[in-house]
Amino acid sequence: MFKRFWLWLGRVLGKLLVLVLAIGIGGWAIGAAYYGWKFSGPVSTEEQIPADEAALTQSIIEDAIRVVEQHRDNTRVLRDAHAKAHGCMKAEVTVSADLDSSLQHGVLSEPGKTWQAWMRLSNGNAYPQFDRARDARGMAIKLLDVPGEKLSKSPQHASEQDFVMFNHPAFFVRDVAEYKSNFAAQADGQKVLAFFPSWNPSTWEIRHLIIALKTLSPAPETPVATTYNSIAPFKLGEHNIKYRVIPQPEACPEYQLPEQNQDLPNFLRNALYQQLSLDRVPACFALQVQRQNAEYYMPIEDPSVEWNEAISPFETVATIKVPAQDFDSREQNLFCDNLSFNPWHALPEHRPIGGINRLRKAVYEAVSIYRLERNQP
Repeated sequence: MFKRFWLWLGRVLGKLLVLVLAIGIGGWAIGAAYYGWKFSGPVSTEEQIPADEAALTQSIIEDAIRVVEQHRDNTRVLRDAHAKAHGCMKAEVTVSADLDSSLQHGVLSEPGKTWQAWMRLSNGNAYPQFDRARDARGMAIKLLDVPGEKLSKSPQHASEQDFVMFNHPAFFVRDVAEYKSNFAAQADGQKVLAFFPSWNPSTWEIRHLIIALKTLSPAPETPVATTYNSIAPFKLGEHNIKYRVIPQPEACPEYQLPEQNQDLPNFLRNALYQQLSLDRVPACFALQVQRQNAEYYMPIEDPSVEWNEAISPFETVATIKVPAQDFDSREQNLFCDNLSFNPWHALPEHRPIGGINRLRKAVYEAVSIYRLERNQP
């Protein structure tokens, strides 16, 4: 009796397992076919601006102001993202001497030229937290004394060229409409609704949730050992490109950072201080660009899609050196906090393109003005 029951149960469970596997494999095949069709070229080389983008942008600005007010630090208003800096350091950006002539535009137009710059390294969260917490990590670079008319009309930034990056090659939203929904949920303290806005599975953003989870990575040993990506595309002369900064330790003296105590709240700043200020060893990087190949799925308006390196490899266009220096002073930290980085602080040859970059222009400017007005002594 019991033997027949267990044999029957085994057959039922076996068939159920086969059915589940068949459904899983079938679902995977259908999903792979769908995404293979959806993420196939060719794509447009021009921007496509939705009719409701301006209204959505204004609403996002209001949410961003709410976020900075929620996270203000006593008397100071912090950034709506990347609030915690590990440090602002002086840097030197040198254009590659053998740069391909087709890439010689804007600040890259003179091979061998060295630009003086500021570099800010940061955590991504809107509220300062322990460095060991999973988080995005950011790098912003501001080239100084750059001649020529800029896209931003602010006199304060008339001689600057900014590059803004973080440590993942794809963004966790596709466009301004999704950013509005996602950011509003976070501003309301309902993070689960950022990727699951309703009970309707067709509105769920599983792929973007996975990107967000990958972006919230464990802390690196040091901020100078991480790759930073522009995510959104830009112009470089006639080209549409994305850019990134990769560590290039072989270009600097050999150095082994002493093991850091990751239980300390600011161990990433400590790592920078150890290398640059105590051991007096510079840090080196390479600035690279990746050209859009519009015959393949390399869209301008969807930064959640990583452009395929096998199709369009990155090319080094400049080197970056952060010299040994003393950077961790009260005066310099305050100076760093008041620095404003915006990809629209740029020459027309480096024009930001795509919906997320258009959003950045409005939001960054509005939040920067709001912060600086309220942080005046």
